[in-house]
Amino acid sequence: MEGKSMIPVNELARGYNLYREEYEEKAVSVLRSGWYVLGKEVEAFEQEYADALGGDCYCAGVDNGLNAIRLGLHACGIGPGDEVIVQSNGYIATMLGVTQNGGIPVFVEPDRYHNLDPDKIEAAITDKTKAVLVTHLYGQATRMDKVVEICKKHNLMLFEDCAQSHFSSYKGTNTGLFGDAGFFSFYPTKNLGCFGDGGGIVSRNKALIDKIKTLRNYGSDYKYHNIVLGFNSRLDELQAGLLRVKLSHMPELLANRRHIAEAYLKGIKNPLVELPLLAEDVVPVWYLFVVRVEEQAKFREFLLQNDVQTDVHFPTPPHMQPALAYLGHHEGSFPIAENYCKTVVSLPMMDYLSDEEIDKVIRVVNSYEG
Repeated sequence: MEGKSMIPVNELARGYNLYREEYEEKAVSVLRSGWYVLGKEVEAFEQEYADALGGDCYCAGVDNGLNAIRLGLHACGIGPGDEVIVQSNGYIATMLGVTQNGGIPVFVEPDRYHNLDPDKIEAAITDKTKAVLVTHLYGQATRMDKVVEICKKHNLMLFEDCAQSHFSSYKGTNTGLFGDAGFFSFYPTKNLGCFGDGGGIVSRNKALIDKIKTLRNYGSDYKYHNIVLGFNSRLDELQAGLLRVKLSHMPELLANRRHIAEAYLKGIKNPLVELPLLAEDVVPVWYLFVVRVEEQAKFREFLLQNDVQTDVHFPTPPHMQPALAYLGHHEGSFPIAENYCKTVVSLPMMDYLSDEEIDKVIRVVNSYEG
């Protein structure tokens, strides 16, 4: 057995402690300002995030990642009966953004990189298909060339769920900038995470972002004047301010995760453990480090007994969730996604791990004998 100090799969306080004084100074500054919703911090974050993504784009801050998808699809006209192609693995929030607009999620299996398989998209297109919504899972961008080509060919809108892929790029373009809009979560566990709920929508289309900014605030273009039926879905000043602090440190935070991932990739040599595959022309940001093993529960228990915590992202494919049973799918409908859910394991990955902790994870994984 290894030593008694448990290595967590993620520990949010580590990220906070890296820049504690800056976070606390910003929090006190916002509290003392007396302005807490849709003020200068939100405006500054929106501009700084758009600039950091490196494209000619615009950003609207909202209250969470699900509502980023919900408002973005709503603003683009996705409505009752519209089919939106999504991948069959991942988290249910992607699908909820479709269903809450009355749309129908149409599942397509993932590729060997755990992202939407571009070669399977066209077979899922019908006369009701309005859009493709890719999810850049685990911090690795989807191979977007063919996705973009298919959407243009069939006159489909293209959306990106970037909740796990802040600053991951494909052929030099950051996720969120390939299609009509990119949807981001700033949930605390994310690479760019705040200290509560938060989300954002990015687009090169300024008119769309302006529309979303109206929708997020009761459909109001100015105070007490409501031009559309809107929502209450605003990013607050405190979270925006804290996000600005973290955004300013993203280069070193991403470097920290890259250091961990590169050590894992180099050091883990257990034939029972399949390492993540990296697609050509993709720069990953390692939101998660996901391996695959045949005996998921046994592997996790072995690591836990040796003081290494793990997780499973995600144990149940969306089409098998009771909430989506009305779509008529069942076990066996999407076998690739189902197999992934039974075999994926997330190793410790966070804003900071010491070299000693990294070495311990590698040593324990390599000692697993099935």
